[in-house]
Amino acid sequence: MRNIDAQKVTEAVSRLCQEANFFLPEDVLNALKQARRTEESPLGQQTLDQILDNARLAQEEKMAICQDCGVAVVYLEVGQDVHITGGDLYEAVNAGVRQGYDKGYLRKSMAKQPFSARVNTKDNTPAVIHTDIVPGDKIKITILPKGAGSENMSRLFMLTPAAGRQGVIDSVVRAVNEAGSNPCPPVIVGVGIGGTSDKAMYLAKKAIIRGVEEANPEAEVAELEKELLQRINALGIGPEGFGGRTTALAVHVETFPAHIASMPMAVCLQCHAARHKEIEL
Repeated sequence: MRNIDAQKVTEAVSRLCQEANFFLPEDVLNALKQARRTEESPLGQQTLDQILDNARLAQEEKMAICQDCGVAVVYLEVGQDVHITGGDLYEAVNAGVRQGYDKGYLRKSMAKQPFSARVNTKDNTPAVIHTDIVPGDKIKITILPKGAGSENMSRLFMLTPAAGRQGVIDSVVRAVNEAGSNPCPPVIVGVGIGGTSDKAMYLAKKAIIRGVEEANPEAEVAELEKELLQRINALGIGPEGFGGRTTALAVHVETFPAHIASMPMAVCLQCHAARHKEIEL
């Protein structure tokens, strides 16, 4: 059994919240640069230039890459041989979010009583926390600041098994087409297939933090990702909706077994500011 002090979790989360909002991951930056090289639309090229310049300035000045600093979505992979000492794990995470958003001068966007008073919590808590228990004696923490523009374009489809592969393709392409410029393309498209409605949504969101160039290890799923990316980029929505061939940087599909009478499928879009950072304690 390995002890990890809750304060270490708080410190790590605080740092990750700031770094995720300041610095794009290298794979995302490389994908944006590659998109700029291949984009044929002059307006799309100019838009990608602005996106890249914005990312550079955010990194140099250590300031938020987007004014929407998002909901703090936190993924915890907790080793079964870890013991948290000195406090509650979830409170330690929320304390880290509180500190990180304050120290980083990041916009606080969480509002309680969401269907009525909508009172800002003033510290961007509570975080949305997902926990997996895994083998080992470490904790892996991944921070995903999720902005509302892209989050509002999430879709859940309760398909019948008869819809099959083509039904998945048609639904994903329709979701992206209907979203248009709202999620600030070029987007990363996360797709979850199988499980239950909530499992499909979970898979879709977690899929967007996979490396941009990292295909699903299952050949059939990887081929589906490839076809979806081609179909989406043929829509012509382009960077920020101004037209062009770069509507999506990647499509990531995750699957899970489903009930014999059901095929849940979810789509989660991530904007061009595909922010996330991780650490292992």
